[in-house]
Amino acid sequence: MPDAGVPMEPSRRTITLTDPRALRAYAHPTRMRLVGLLRHQGPFTATTAAELTGESVASCSYHLRMLAKYGLVEEAGGGQGREKPWRATATYTEWPDHSDDPAVTEAATALGTAVAERYFERMTKAIESRHLLSEQWQEAESFGDTMLYLTPEELVRVRHEMNAVLAPYEDRNNDASLRPEESRPVEFLRIAFVRRESTERS
Repeated sequence: MPDAGVPMEPSRRTITLTDPRALRAYAHPTRMRLVGLLRHQGPFTATTAAELTGESVASCSYHLRMLAKYGLVEEAGGGQGREKPWRATATYTEWPDHSDDPAVTEAATALGTAVAERYFERMTKAIESRHLLSEQWQEAESFGDTMLYLTPEELVRVRHEMNAVLAPYEDRNNDASLRPEESRPVEFLRIAFVRRESTERS
């Protein structure tokens, strides 16, 4: 793994997946986890990936090659075989919100569902282990929801405003020297959707 003080710099900020095959490939939970780990702890080898995920080295090597096939990871240089390091090619992954191609729509829906399931799994684990945090961190964490009546244009504006609030802290992800001593990785889930059922609040 890289030294904690060395910035990790994916070659670009965002990679956009539009090929249905790429969307389906990325929907695999192990591959999503590997990309996430590479973005925050990489570069690393298939051997290290196995240690981090609990998967076999052979399995991690295969998944890393599949991710490279669709441009999500790349070789970082140095090493051979399963001991060559890999790195993420971008900080974020995007895919179409809408497509006239049924194959893209189906694959994007499957990927979106897989991501949501992964969010839910991580959030559930966070709630279950919340009592292990200090009182300060327990009070700082937030679990809740808000229902608003918005137009599509207003919802887009709210999304951009939220992104702008978080943006000043994003450089810390790739440069540990910018992180305050007591900082810890915190996940913000920015999820907004039109309610399809009763408007009663839960």
